[in-house]
Amino acid sequence: MRTPQTPAGRTGLDAILARPAEALVALDFDGTLADIVPDPEQARAHPGAVAALAALAPKVAAVAVITGRPADVAVRFAGVAGVEGLDHLVVLGHYGAERWDAVTGAVHAPEPHPGVAAVRAELPGVLGEYETWTEDKGHALAVHTRRAADPQAAFDALRGPLGELAARHGLIVEPGRLVLELRPPGMDKGVALTEYVREIGATSVLYAGDDLGDLAAYAAVEKLRVQDEDAVPGLLICSGAEVPELAARADLALSGPGEVVAYLRGLADRLA
Repeated sequence: MRTPQTPAGRTGLDAILARPAEALVALDFDGTLADIVPDPEQARAHPGAVAALAALAPKVAAVAVITGRPADVAVRFAGVAGVEGLDHLVVLGHYGAERWDAVTGAVHAPEPHPGVAAVRAELPGVLGEYETWTEDKGHALAVHTRRAADPQAAFDALRGPLGELAARHGLIVEPGRLVLELRPPGMDKGVALTEYVREIGATSVLYAGDDLGDLAAYAAVEKLRVQDEDAVPGLLICSGAEVPELAARADLALSGPGEVVAYLRGLADRLA
């Protein structure tokens, strides 16, 4: 296992190793447990990811996948349902608005924000001739520009118009790696992570992510680490180097999902 580059990260890892039964391991899906692919519908967990999670989960308080995808889609693409060792896995989908628990196999979700339906109806007119692919998540809509002739140019050109469309209907735009997601405010990975830490009473946390949407979770861990009372040590892992803002705040930078999976397996072995 590689040593975190920062003092806070080393403290976080030490806390996990000292009291693993009180540690939360929380992970993004796309770009962290699964490689980024041109078609999001083809994303699948990296080889070895499920086995690594199944080896680690019984040794810690909880393992949670926190993703912008619908919870049931993330469960299906990750291949984690019914896996021995993952009986208490939780998937927090739509940035925490949805929740799937392995113990019941059920998804709990609120009613969609009314602005999502309005945006869905107007979106084709805003996208025009741009070569994009729209992922309908039910509670949110994600516009991918990865298929465009110039993906970054399309992303930059659409950011303003999509922001205006979202604002008209009470939504916000969450930018990512060549994707712009229109979703309700108040849904973010930081809120989801903090609430789950409190729910299970975790005394340490590991969070791994790869994209701008993970910055909120990073901020949550940073805040938990410096609470006046009951501080929660944490380890922040960055998967890949495509988002400099994330890499600059990470305690440990890994090359991508393959190295993240190897690290999780190494942690499980260390706790054996």
